[in-house]
Amino acid sequence: MPNPKRKHTPHRRDSRRSANSKIEAENSSKCSNCGAPKMPHKVCPECGFYNGKLVVPRKVKKSKAKEQQAKEAQEEAK
Repeated sequence: MPNPKRKHTPHRRDSRRSANSKIEAENSSKCSNCGAPKMPHKVCPECGFYNGKLVVPRKVKKSKAKEQQAKEAQEEAK
């Protein structure tokens, strides 16, 4: 395999390596429900809303779920 005849200059080497620094971060938008940053055209990871509608309900911890069930039972008893 042939070898280079001359050494590449530092400018040429660094110019080639600098192409990676031009990569930009992807766009993000605000959630219309909670205001958290999210990717466009995706469900909000914080609240689970998309286009103003609840798509993915948030998971509730077991202790809070039990409290909610107790409250619902009290309301039904009234």
